[in-house]
Amino acid sequence: MPHIITSPCIGTKDQACTEVCPVECIYDAGEMFLIHPDECIDCGACVPACPVSAIFPEEDTPAGEESYIEKNRAFFGL
Repeated sequence: MPHIITSPCIGTKDQACTEVCPVECIYDAGEMFLIHPDECIDCGACVPACPVSAIFPEEDTPAGEESYIEKNRAFFGL
């Protein structure tokens, strides 16, 4: 999974990330947005667009936010 969205997105859901995604792989998951791991092309356009700094490459997921790797995958049934 190239990028994941972590807890700072919860309750914020600013759509700036969805507006810059060239492949439209960011979906509304209720309390937050999530990135479809098979659709993301790892371009990174969403990272600087996120106003709450919630998006990271999977390998750079901050300590304590690792559960969001699985949450992103599980939402899409992967």
